[in-house]
Amino acid sequence: MSLLARLSKLRASGERGVLFTVVEGEGCGSKLLVLESGETFGGGVPEEASGRFGEIVRRGRNTLLTLDDGATKVFAEWYGPPPRLFVYGAVDTAEALCKGAKLLGWTAIVADARATFLTPERIPSADRLIAKWPQDALAEIAPDHQTAVVVLTHDDKFDEPALISALDTEAFYIGALGSRRNQERRRQRLLEAGVAEEKLDRIAGPCGLDIGADTQAETALSILAEILATRAGRKGGTLREAGQRIHAEVE
Repeated sequence: MSLLARLSKLRASGERGVLFTVVEGEGCGSKLLVLESGETFGGGVPEEASGRFGEIVRRGRNTLLTLDDGATKVFAEWYGPPPRLFVYGAVDTAEALCKGAKLLGWTAIVADARATFLTPERIPSADRLIAKWPQDALAEIAPDHQTAVVVLTHDDKFDEPALISALDTEAFYIGALGSRRNQERRRQRLLEAGVAEEKLDRIAGPCGLDIGADTQAETALSILAEILATRAGRKGGTLREAGQRIHAEVE
């Protein structure tokens, strides 16, 4: 199968891959498609570039690589299904988050053990609703490195198992809503439950960027902005003060 034929099948198969293209230097025009399964198609791309596959596929962003010789540049183009947003807690902010995620083209999933609140009428923007306890819901969706997890409940019997289960996954973002006082109390309870302190640093809590959010829609925007910044490896500051390019990363 040719490289282009295999590339065209990625959307339907749900696989992730990176297409490396030499854009400057020796071998200019050479292409290599690398998939998460380990399959490769094409060739002529320096191993120095293709060896960055794991890092680039997890970052989920196109990147222009400058190789050590200083003369060769390789454009790494990311392909894969949309990232997923998993929300635990069928509260009103969950619908606002799902609506925002859909605008981004992401897949939105909401779970809650309280089936009464978890209805298509209350959360019409969700792609999927899961009426299960947090540990069971997380086990079902198996968060990977392209999944963001947000816990919106304010009840220990939901918060703790949701966060403990999320910390055992590859989720690139784990956020928890709540005041600073509530976050500190939750942190102590997680430590008492046996969670290692270094693992707790993965939890963004209170989740979201400091944009003065007040309404549910503004809170959702704040959280989604932090999720995007985390996925891109950015700090979430203003663009006028950023030293990096706005779009494709250049290294």
